[in-house]
Amino acid sequence: MSTLAVTKALMAVFVPIGTAGAIIALACAVIAAVAIARGAAGLAGGAIGVWIVGALLSISASFAGQWTPFLVSAIALGAALVAGAVLRGVIRGVRAHRVTAARAAVTVGVQKPEAVEERVIAGRPAPRASTASSESGVRTEAIKLAA
Repeated sequence: MSTLAVTKALMAVFVPIGTAGAIIALACAVIAAVAIARGAAGLAGGAIGVWIVGALLSISASFAGQWTPFLVSAIALGAALVAGAVLRGVIRGVRAHRVTAARAAVTVGVQKPEAVEERVIAGRPAPRASTASSESGVRTEAIKLAA
């Protein structure tokens, strides 16, 4: 068997292995993006660990001169990391808005407790219902103490 025949036989084996590796790496990149967006560090680490295996398998297609599977794997992880970080910021912003709206809805029906402590508000106007001016003209806000 000549060297050319061995090379062709190995190409027939390595190219499908490289394609399968690229598919595994692509799936793991998508899982990593979702995990990063949700803040699941363990899942993201596991997905990236398996992505490494898929990327190494995709390099085997380069034996036949096909670099496309590896490039797809590498670009997929880069895009997944960026997309996961952006989605994480969006999710945090939405959650913060919901918490603020929920707190505002809860405090509308709450009565003021008897024990109140004052603190100085720096740089923002104090709420109308609980403001008081000290002798120095600095606004203060009443803070409710937990009973």
